[in-house]
Amino acid sequence: MSEIDRIINEVNGSMAIEGMPLTSEDKERIRVSLSDNEKYKKILKELITKHSA
Repeated sequence: MSEIDRIINEVNGSMAIEGMPLTSEDKERIRVSLSDNEKYKKILKELITKHSA
């Protein structure tokens, strides 16, 4: 298991305890964010815009 997969599994476990498991889209977003800094910045801006409206 890669380090990124381990992080995703840990985050998913924590979120599942709160009744909010990660979706496939969430997992892919985390995977991209941890592996590509430029895409991370783009994803962050998109999420801020989405949740600020």
